[in-house]
Amino acid sequence: MILTQILQPTCIKAPLATRHKEDAIEELINLLADNGQLDGRGEALEAVLAREQTRSTGIGSGIAIPHGKCTAAKELVMAIGIAAEPIEFDSIDNKPVSILLLLVSPPDQTGPHIQALARISRLMLDEQFKSQLEKAASPEEVYDLVSTKEAE
Repeated sequence: MILTQILQPTCIKAPLATRHKEDAIEELINLLADNGQLDGRGEALEAVLAREQTRSTGIGSGIAIPHGKCTAAKELVMAIGIAAEPIEFDSIDNKPVSILLLLVSPPDQTGPHIQALARISRLMLDEQFKSQLEKAASPEEVYDLVSTKEAE
């Protein structure tokens, strides 16, 4: 799975406008909906927040991968948000997050969803890449970083 196949440059927000977990998720859902990636922003937001209530998607090291499945997505879609100020996310390491990678997929497409989660996890192991993402000041910079990393 190559993330730039599911990530559109217009679905990146850097910096995020908010400093709160639920608002940041909603900001990314709205970005997807505004760019025609979702049929229903309310359904998608509800799915992601319901998943978040099960267990935080703050995976540690300043990264969160909020995700959910719902019929508002016709295919796997992705949005990225870079927080100007770290956001408290109830992460497993109890540290706030700066990088949010949101995934929404249809309920019947588990394979691509799992592949994307695995790909994101692998990319985020690269500390230099993660540090560059945290410092990215624009959506274009984020997309270029992801594209360059994917081409390696």
